[in-house]
Amino acid sequence: MFTEGLLTALLNALRDPTTGHARLGNAQFRSAIFEGDAQFGSAIFEGDAQFGSAIFKADAKFGSAIFKGAAWFGSAIFKADAKFGWATFEGLAEFRRATFEGDAWFRSATFQGDADFVSTTFKAEAQFGSATFERTVWFDSATFQGGVWFDSVAFQGDAEFESATFQRDAWFESATFQRDARFESATFQRVTVIRSPTNEGAARFRYAINESAAQFGSATFQGDAWFGSATFEGDAWFESATFQGDARFESATFQGDARFESAKFVDAVQFGPLACAGRVVLSGAVFGGPVTLSFAARRLECRRTRWSSTAEIRLRYTTVDFAHAVFEYPLTIAAEPDPFVLTNGRPLAEDPFACAPGPGVRVASLRGVDAAHLVLADVDLSGCLFAGTVHLDQLRLEGACTFDMAPPAVHWWRWPPVRFTERRVLAEEHHWRASQPQAVRGWNVAVLGAGRAGPLQLAPVYRALRKAFEDGKHEPGAADFYYGEMEMRRHADDIPSSERGLLTAYWALSGYGLRASRALVWLGTAMFLTIVLLMAVGLAQDTPKQTASGTVPADGGKVTFEIDKDDPKNPTGKRFTGERFEKALNVTLNSVVFRSSGQDLTTAGTYIEMTSRLTEPVLLGLAVLAVRNRVKR
Repeated sequence: MFTEGLLTALLNALRDPTTGHARLGNAQFRSAIFEGDAQFGSAIFEGDAQFGSAIFKADAKFGSAIFKGAAWFGSAIFKADAKFGWATFEGLAEFRRATFEGDAWFRSATFQGDADFVSTTFKAEAQFGSATFERTVWFDSATFQGGVWFDSVAFQGDAEFESATFQRDAWFESATFQRDARFESATFQRVTVIRSPTNEGAARFRYAINESAAQFGSATFQGDAWFGSATFEGDAWFESATFQGDARFESATFQGDARFESAKFVDAVQFGPLACAGRVVLSGAVFGGPVTLSFAARRLECRRTRWSSTAEIRLRYTTVDFAHAVFEYPLTIAAEPDPFVLTNGRPLAEDPFACAPGPGVRVASLRGVDAAHLVLADVDLSGCLFAGTVHLDQLRLEGACTFDMAPPAVHWWRWPPVRFTERRVLAEEHHWRASQPQAVRGWNVAVLGAGRAGPLQLAPVYRALRKAFEDGKHEPGAADFYYGEMEMRRHADDIPSSERGLLTAYWALSGYGLRASRALVWLGTAMFLTIVLLMAVGLAQDTPKQTASGTVPADGGKVTFEIDKDDPKNPTGKRFTGERFEKALNVTLNSVVFRSSGQDLTTAGTYIEMTSRLTEPVLLGLAVLAVRNRVKR
């Protein structure tokens, strides 16, 4: 047992008169008990320093000490603060199973040999800021009950944190990992900050658990980054991180957001599959090579994300915001119908989505995207914003890509009543119609950030999508977008009133040549009106009879007769009889097919027949055209 006075006397006897620093050879303090402060500051241990199982009841002061041999502190207990700041460990530094009940201060310490902190317990703060580990350091199964700072630490050898537990904040800001950094099965219960570190070797966080926020902002992973099966119970920040090798997040689980804004993936081939209960944010990220991204996430944000090679994004349960993304090679966004399969053959756990209605994928925005190389497969486009998309006519839609539909009901509460026939409708048309003063119920109101695209902006969008469907040999779908294009043209402010009137007539008569029922109703109406008019004023009273007149010469000879026919007489008396109906129907049916019935008509009936022969074949043609547009392949 050493009192403070006894220890001071011992060290004074060993001080170098030139420097004033105590010099010790092999120091045997194993199982020693230090009652007062242990004043070893600036001491030089020429041989091994044995403090195994020692108990420091007051402060242990080893600041600027030099350990030229091995430093053994295994199972030591530091009941107050332990100060090793600026100390130098030239040999092994062994703190295995040591207990630090006060602050552990290793700031700016230098470990030239291996450092062993396996199963060490830090009950208060642990300060390793700006320390240098030239060889391997082990923190396996260590427990950090207070905050721990590894900011600006240089890990020149392997850094082992397997199964370590961080119960408070863990800071690795600006740390440098020149070789492998292993955090497999580590547990982070509070905020984890690994901002701006440089990982020149592999970084392994497999099976790690982050119970609060984890920050890896501006980190550089020069080797592979392993986060397989890691669990992040709070948000995880990887903003501006650089992954020069593979970014392995297979089977990782994010209970909050996973943020990769402005991150760089240089050679990542596979990213995921992973599960994220919140958002996966890749806005501003850059992918340098071919990559496959597999996410089961609530939302994927890829605003201004850049792909420099081919890419495939396979998703489940996800809403995708792809606004202003940049890619020069084929890129596919596809819905995965079945759970992702991991390399071990097991399906990815999807516990955060147990209550989700289905695994469908919805695209929220493609604004600002050059869609020339974009492929969408089995996604929901009912809420997608298309205005501002470039080369939309070259977009490829595969599988069951769905759009929003027009309101199906008939609205009788206003005059004239409004009925919208079923057709594919863009979300932006929903928003525009809902914003009009006389909007009917059923159109979806714009959400925040949707913008205000009107008919002038939506007409070319419909036109481009129509061409994309036509190129894909999907004529019925193309017909819906042609209808939408014509609707936007009819409501646009930049067309002359005469053209708007023509389009309105085209819409009213046949739905722009796409509504056969509408054309047939008008044809039936026209035929009915023709029949009624013919029965009323068009058919003659009776069939005109022929008369012959001539002069017989007195002396005989050739007799000449003139044969004439009476003019048709306007009808009188009963006009709406079965016989007259049959004649009127005959005239009308012949008019539909451009034929003359040969019936005797009054002057009014002649003009009625002429009008009928002009209008009714046109209406029949519009009905045939509408049917053709719906069945054409």
